[in-house]
Amino acid sequence: MGGESSSIGALVPTVPKSAEEHGEESSQPQPRLAAAEGEEKKMEDTMKTTAAAAAAEDMREMLCPICMQLIKDAFLTSCGHSFCYMCIVTHLKNKSDCPSCSHFLTPSHLYPNFLLNKLLMKTSAHQIAKTASPVEQLHHALQQGYEVSVKEVDSLLSLLSEKKRKLEQEEAETNMQIMLDFLHCLRNQKLEELNELQTDLQYIKEDINAVERRRIELYRSRDRYLTNLRMLGDDPHAKLAWPLVTEKHGGGGVLRSFPGSQSQCHMGSPTSHNWKGDEKTPSGSQIIQRKDAYSGLDSQQLTQSGLSLARKKRVHAQFNDLQDCYLQKRRSSARQSQKKDERDRREGYISGLEDFQTVLSTFTQYSRLRVVAELRHGDLFHSANIVSSIEFDRDDELFATAGVSRRIKVFEFSSVVNEPADVPCPVAEMSTRSKLSCLSWNKYTKNHIASSDYEGIVTVWDVTTHQSVMEYEEHEKRAWSVDFSRTEPSMLVSGSDDCKVKVWCTNQEASVLNIDMKANICSVKYNPGSSIHVAVGSADHHIHYYDLRNTSQPVHIFSGHRKAVSYVKFLSNSELASASTDSSLRLWDVNENIPVRTFKGHTNEKNFVGLTVNNEYIACGSETNEVFAYHKAISKPAAWHRFGSDVENADEDAGSYFISAVCWKSDSPTMLAANSQGTIKVLVLAA
Repeated sequence: MGGESSSIGALVPTVPKSAEEHGEESSQPQPRLAAAEGEEKKMEDTMKTTAAAAAAEDMREMLCPICMQLIKDAFLTSCGHSFCYMCIVTHLKNKSDCPSCSHFLTPSHLYPNFLLNKLLMKTSAHQIAKTASPVEQLHHALQQGYEVSVKEVDSLLSLLSEKKRKLEQEEAETNMQIMLDFLHCLRNQKLEELNELQTDLQYIKEDINAVERRRIELYRSRDRYLTNLRMLGDDPHAKLAWPLVTEKHGGGGVLRSFPGSQSQCHMGSPTSHNWKGDEKTPSGSQIIQRKDAYSGLDSQQLTQSGLSLARKKRVHAQFNDLQDCYLQKRRSSARQSQKKDERDRREGYISGLEDFQTVLSTFTQYSRLRVVAELRHGDLFHSANIVSSIEFDRDDELFATAGVSRRIKVFEFSSVVNEPADVPCPVAEMSTRSKLSCLSWNKYTKNHIASSDYEGIVTVWDVTTHQSVMEYEEHEKRAWSVDFSRTEPSMLVSGSDDCKVKVWCTNQEASVLNIDMKANICSVKYNPGSSIHVAVGSADHHIHYYDLRNTSQPVHIFSGHRKAVSYVKFLSNSELASASTDSSLRLWDVNENIPVRTFKGHTNEKNFVGLTVNNEYIACGSETNEVFAYHKAISKPAAWHRFGSDVENADEDAGSYFISAVCWKSDSPTMLAANSQGTIKVLVLAA
């Protein structure tokens, strides 16, 4: 029983019932054994702790009291302290005492501590053995003069040589794997580019066929027209009517005055059954007129040929930008057609090609800005002539100017263009207390115009009475911008150096909404299709696009400019243009919240140089006293004009003056531009 009890007792920790089954004799030895094991473990831990403390104490004794590092080349002083030789010698050059006990000490009281040096060498070797890698240990042993036989050296060299070959092979395999990964990535990238290129080539092939078909149709239509024209000359019923459809000089009148020419061309009828006349032979003057008409067609063809050549040169000059524009529109059109699975109504024409044809035609149509009229704003010898803002009214019949002269002047556009006077009389003029920064016509009430000034006052004027209708004085600093809403004409918005955007209503005296921002406001603009969306150009380099129903944070922040955003203007409900003192313009899509294009070519680093837009073109001023016009699809200028180019000191003018305001005449190729000298020019895009 005793043997069974002892064997069963060894299983007690895993079977708790054994203690109850076999009584106290079998259960009592277990707590004693556990206690003994615990005491033994405590003693081992105590010994380890004591040994570690002793080792740490020994290590502290081997540290130099000066540098607190392991003593190197130990020297003993006469007072019994050990130091690094270099440490104690350096110390004694400045002081004559022991660093540990301050006992008087000189270099003659220093003695080598050979015993400590041996201990230090052993300690160092022990530390290296514990912490160093096997290679470092081998290196250290060989440096310490460890004796090895030739056979051991050969064996060691063989092992090292084998290890070297293995490492070189692994490194070569790794390099090959990296090279293979790179080549795979490059192949995939080039395959993607090839697929894209093949797709683009397919687009181009389709478009070439479509354009060729369209061109053949036009040629056939022209041939039918000329055939009908010749038949008309031989038609006895139309001989007397011929002088009525021709002009004395050139064939342009034939194209414009021919009654029902298009319908007859399509019908292919050689005679006209709607005309009544006798069948007399035409007179000599009629024959001469007919010959003049044909010669006029020839001269017109020559002129068209010259214009076509000039337009082709413009295409080659901007080929890269036009290529990017074509591919962008074509790819976008292809993606849309895949989704909608439908094509343009014109046979053989994809919508992307149609869009690009519009861009190409519009862009190559103009190459320069021609001066139509010029006038001076203010007194000839008055220095404060800078025009800060120039704006057309709702019907493009009047335009207003304002600036540092503290006057709003309203001119009749037709009088400025048609009358030769250098300083035409304004039809209305309003004086203000402060310099003016911005103007905005009401697009609903023709005679209302708003202004912002350097004192922060926003004023609504009645042009017919020359009086202010409303004055808003809540801005605490200079107000840079003001704008009337197109969809809600009683609402207007303003921005100021006080970092606030304020929304006003002409029916009440106080602001209806306030947006606090962190930086100065340079420009504000309503979305033309919405009275609740406002774009804000700020000195923080960003454009903040707000929904006025929730102004706690902007709908989107457009980032990309490197300096203050001086102007924001809408080309359409979805296209927003911005100008900055980083000498660039940018186009944004406010629906997709993405940047579209960057325009560069002008110079603008510190001044407000103006910004104006229409459906196709963006124009701005430059600090080189030039006006630049950009097509919205091309990043380089399409046309430009330098102010003062007809003056002898034009180069000096270019450095001292700058363009300060510009404004398109709706969607026409005509614009107004003013510079800091007070000169206003009417410019028109020309071939």
